[in-house]
Amino acid sequence: MRRLLIFIIYFFFLELHLNASEVDSIIEHFKKINNVSFSFKQNINDKEEKGKCIIEYPKKIYCLYDNHKKKLLVSNGKNLVIKNQQISQYYFYPIEKTALNLILDQDFLISKIQETKMDLIDNKFYRFKFDENENSISIFFDRKSLNLIGWQNIDIYQNLVITYLFDLKINTQLSKNQFKLPSVD
Repeated sequence: MRRLLIFIIYFFFLELHLNASEVDSIIEHFKKINNVSFSFKQNINDKEEKGKCIIEYPKKIYCLYDNHKKKLLVSNGKNLVIKNQQISQYYFYPIEKTALNLILDQDFLISKIQETKMDLIDNKFYRFKFDENENSISIFFDRKSLNLIGWQNIDIYQNLVITYLFDLKINTQLSKNQFKLPSVD
């Protein structure tokens, strides 16, 4: 019985050590990323949208959706604009009123990764789930590459938003005006 107890305790601490090592590796890899370009699939209440995005930390994003409306989403780090270019709809939000305020804040995410329990999903990716300022957010990292591969959150209209990232390009040269907010037409 004593050997069994020692065996169980050994594997418990071994698993804790392995998890801590994996978390440290994710953090070290994530810290090296200044910007990332990617294609995405986004599911909002069972409606799928696709497009391409660029994120520059902290809190800057530029996304062009591949749909008939040619929706554009841009944050300059302070404000977020969603523009439907086909019919000239224009929505303006302070970024701190959205979940993207947290998702696009690399330092904040690193702090949450450090303090949140990591889950291994389907032996393929890691999930960190946390609640902050009435936002419930899960972020996902690929187990092999350690790259950020998506997130899940509730948007400002209380819709479940699942965003999957693929075809990532890390630390590429960006245009000087990449995150300039579009003007109202």
